[in-house]
Amino acid sequence: MSEVAKLAGVAISTVSRALANPGRVNEKTHAKIDAAARQLGYPPNAMARGLRIGKSNTIMIVLPGSLYYGASQVIPQILQSINKALIQSGYNLMIANLDRGAGSERHILDLPFGGAVRGAIILSSKSPEVDGRSLASAGLPIVSMLLDMSDAGLPSVVTNDHEAVRDVTAELIGLGHKRFLYLARPEGSYHDVERFGGVLKALDAAGMPENAVVRSGGNLDYQQGFQIGLEAVKDFVELAEKPTAVIATSDDMAISFMSRVQGLGFRIPGDLSIVSFDGSPVCEFCSPPLSTIEQPVTEMGEAAVALLLTCIEGAETSIERRKVIPSKLILRESMARPRIEQE
Repeated sequence: MSEVAKLAGVAISTVSRALANPGRVNEKTHAKIDAAARQLGYPPNAMARGLRIGKSNTIMIVLPGSLYYGASQVIPQILQSINKALIQSGYNLMIANLDRGAGSERHILDLPFGGAVRGAIILSSKSPEVDGRSLASAGLPIVSMLLDMSDAGLPSVVTNDHEAVRDVTAELIGLGHKRFLYLARPEGSYHDVERFGGVLKALDAAGMPENAVVRSGGNLDYQQGFQIGLEAVKDFVELAEKPTAVIATSDDMAISFMSRVQGLGFRIPGDLSIVSFDGSPVCEFCSPPLSTIEQPVTEMGEAAVALLLTCIEGAETSIERRKVIPSKLILRESMARPRIEQE
């Protein structure tokens, strides 16, 4: 706004007045401000609407930390679906929180307290909080996506993590697998609790002991999926009694594990079946093509936007606090009967 004022030769307050209430500025001055704004690429019409109604038309999505190595390959799909749904409703998307440092979190909280954003979608993460301030304390409508925070009062859009992993474990048991390696997310996190709980549920239903599954990982952030997969290969090699099936809680983990373990001479799926979670498009082009539990990210993004806009419109009492959209298993060549069963 200061650059517009300088180019137009007027005060900043005049630019603000021209945008908020064009009728209070004479036609000649307004024309200069408009020309300067267009030359600088400043969107006067959108800003004017926001200032006149006293509300921003920007929605912020809070990402869960730096995306190491471009990990979590479904995030671009999520952003695309959310952005498309927001544009159709007349809103803009702001991406925030690529680095969960105190400085960036403080800046993120400054935005809603300053009125720069109208609502927020928090993606698979807790709400940032600095110096006693949080998004919720700003009175901002918020929806959580991929992480169930309904118990904390936040409308949440999630998938059926527990049931999906339970069902694929049961599928592997049905193929004849009796020993499993589980590639874990951070131990005790929402997704680890849900997904590992699904594995244990399937084992219990089949009358198999909990020690039929060996955990690997659990000490690194999920963004470091490639590294988790590589470390899991070391754990696998050291096991005296080798598992015949691997359940990875992200595609990244499965891809790096599969690449490295094949380099050691293990055949997939001859010696080892592998299934992962997320449903990244790249899984189809792995060697062999990777079975994966596909998250319905487009539908979840659309549902998150719909919930948020309902909250913005003041109809919170009529919304679902927890919306579950089921994932689906895509079976590919990385899953088969264990070799001993084939023989």
